[in-house]
Amino acid sequence: MHFEFLVEEPSMESALNNLLPKILDLKTDSYSIRTFQGKFDLLSKLPQRLQGYKQYLTENDRIAVLVDRDNDDCIKLKQKLEKFALDAQLTTKSSVGAAGLFIVLNRIVIEELESWFLGDLYAIKFAFPDISNNYVTKNKNLNPDEIAKPSKKLELILQRYQHYSNGMPKIEVAEKISKHMIPERNKSKSFQVFYSGLRSCYSHQR
Repeated sequence: MHFEFLVEEPSMESALNNLLPKILDLKTDSYSIRTFQGKFDLLSKLPQRLQGYKQYLTENDRIAVLVDRDNDDCIKLKQKLEKFALDAQLTTKSSVGAAGLFIVLNRIVIEELESWFLGDLYAIKFAFPDISNNYVTKNKNLNPDEIAKPSKKLELILQRYQHYSNGMPKIEVAEKISKHMIPERNKSKSFQVFYSGLRSCYSHQR
């Protein structure tokens, strides 16, 4: 299979380049990542992009659309993504049900990429070894999807340990942390939904 990932920012691309080899079977499959200039840019161009894909995609191709929830209504945002795909006559995982063959996987990152990082505190610790073991142990039951402004939360954690006093460079931090992430242990439900959605592509191969 070939996977096309449509993402809204370069930091997600950096993270996926480290995460996808841990999720996909890259001995036989391949992937490409298309990065947009933010969420508005992705959503405004997505209908036309999907219509373009429709012209040449085969049943061995998959498209994964990743959008941050931010302050949007999650249900309405998902409905918008689903409509774009169905208008382009592309099946989605939600539209075909658990056992169906789909082309498009729409996934919403709750609340934003840094929530996924906060879902794996061990990865943060390995990326920044001076973070204390006590901090990781104390916060091991943290629910990352319930953290307001997770990017600010992560920045404050790193600044507490003398990193990035002038502001967190999102791409650099994404690169460092994602190298150490283990998908199965991530406590973010939105990450696990993304992870299981990708893995389900293999069970639906013909």
